[in-house]
Amino acid sequence: MTEDEKLGIMRHSAAHVLAEAVQSIFPDAKFGIGPAIENGFYYDFDLPRSLAPDDLPLIETKMSEIIASNVPFVRQEVTKQEARQIFAAQPYKLELIDEIPDEKVSLYRQGSFVDLCRGPHVSSTGEIKAFKLVSIAGAYWRGDEHQPMLQRVYGVAFDTEEALAEHLKKLEEAIKRDHRKLGAELDLFSIHEEAGSGLVHWHPKGAVIRRVIEDFWKDEHIKRGYDIVYTPHIAKLDLWKTSGHWEFYRDYLYSPMEVEGQDYIIKPMNCLGHILIYKTRQHSYRELPLRYAELGTVYRYERSGVLLGLSRVRGFTQDDAHIFCRFDQLEDEVVGVLDLARFMIDTFGFTNYQVLLSTRPEKYAGTIQAWEEATETLSRALARLKIDYNIDPGEGVFYGPKIDIKFEDAQGRGWQGPTIQVDFNLPQRFNVTYIGEDGKEHLVAMVHRTVLGSMERFLASLIEHYGGAFPVWLAPLQVMIIPVADRHLDYTYKLEAELRSEGVRTKVDARSERVNLKIRQAQLDKIPYMLIVGDKEVAASTVSLRLRSGEQAASQSVDSFKGSVRVAIANKVKDLRL
Repeated sequence: MTEDEKLGIMRHSAAHVLAEAVQSIFPDAKFGIGPAIENGFYYDFDLPRSLAPDDLPLIETKMSEIIASNVPFVRQEVTKQEARQIFAAQPYKLELIDEIPDEKVSLYRQGSFVDLCRGPHVSSTGEIKAFKLVSIAGAYWRGDEHQPMLQRVYGVAFDTEEALAEHLKKLEEAIKRDHRKLGAELDLFSIHEEAGSGLVHWHPKGAVIRRVIEDFWKDEHIKRGYDIVYTPHIAKLDLWKTSGHWEFYRDYLYSPMEVEGQDYIIKPMNCLGHILIYKTRQHSYRELPLRYAELGTVYRYERSGVLLGLSRVRGFTQDDAHIFCRFDQLEDEVVGVLDLARFMIDTFGFTNYQVLLSTRPEKYAGTIQAWEEATETLSRALARLKIDYNIDPGEGVFYGPKIDIKFEDAQGRGWQGPTIQVDFNLPQRFNVTYIGEDGKEHLVAMVHRTVLGSMERFLASLIEHYGGAFPVWLAPLQVMIIPVADRHLDYTYKLEAELRSEGVRTKVDARSERVNLKIRQAQLDKIPYMLIVGDKEVAASTVSLRLRSGEQAASQSVDSFKGSVRVAIANKVKDLRL
């Protein structure tokens, strides 16, 4: 058994101890589930009142008492009928019992507490080491907004106090970097319940960052031989039935709307629009590959319980592209996508990432031979670029194998990013072909790929990676000019106009406030550069440069600053020193 597996068992056991502690405080508590998760555990409760943060220390004290008592975890196997009697007052457990296909179920007891559980657990409560309860959240039972809202208590657990302390320090930093918190503080985006959960409203500052990323994305794709396309947001339902989406993804699609007797749905994906564009005329083998790219907004039904800021939404823009090529071109195309994906990740400042090659699942489209050839092609492409990867057995999508790249932010947390998928399904369903050198029709090799993921999730990762302090090329406002007194305003407005004409996002803080207060506000807004202008600067046509870190740079000429900041933006540098 690996150390991670041992930790997982201990964390699961800690969840049971949490439940026992809550039961001692709330004897009428109703219990949901309590699994181990990364770094810790949680348990869902239906309680007579709402928990508050002040309740957590009390629950922790009870947990510590249970752990100190060192009572054993005892496994018991009973019939389903016996289990129903034991959990007669626990409706959520009864629901779970009814869904178990076996005639017998396993229970685990520690002290006075008993839970429906497959296990395993540590031998006794005393084996649970360093732990702490960290937060309370609402969670719909089974993630379904039509079910009761439960209270979820999260905890973390490690095998040493030192490891726990290190993790808690990371959690504190993660709270500071939470994109939802920073999104509000920096005025980047908002989500409004009156408009709909999981639907993002981009504020001017957030829209600037998004526009900069999208312009960069388009320019790089055009350089690499992609054609930019645009497709509608709705399409006839029959199209999605032909593709198989209605059959395989129906739970994630919004309900049809009737338009002049025809059923339409809002699109969950961009691929079908690209296929229709391809099929407007016949293509020769000489024309391939064709690469269609689109920043296409799509909509998928996600349950309320899983929505999370920008990272899990219902409407999002994919940095999408589909490549139509011959099978003998497939390896080169995958190499090209991998090269672009690495370039994008590196440019945005992510240095560590993990690559997974996902193979054929149990249910699949296409032939075994085609799957093996495509999987080997993806493997050769990774080898050509000397990219280390792990096999993810059986985790390919039903229509083909794929490569997933997960990159790490500054806190070491993983984010789903680029993905490259080979598709055997849609070319067959829509008869997507080309005329080969032999004069006959052949099915194309179709590649679905993203190099960022979705704009929403990618912005979330960027915000948390940089803690909102973006490199200058991404910063919504790059330069704040701060006049010392009103008599310096004419000079600062002239300087603002000059910088804006150079493409530098600049603003004058003309408020009647003290200079130190203006500087402090610019730092809170995480603006990269502040130019302080007083009598000396006006007389010498210079600026006094201050970085958002508080570092004071040497005074320099206006032309020198303009030249340096232009180079920093163009080169997408991470360091603010000019």
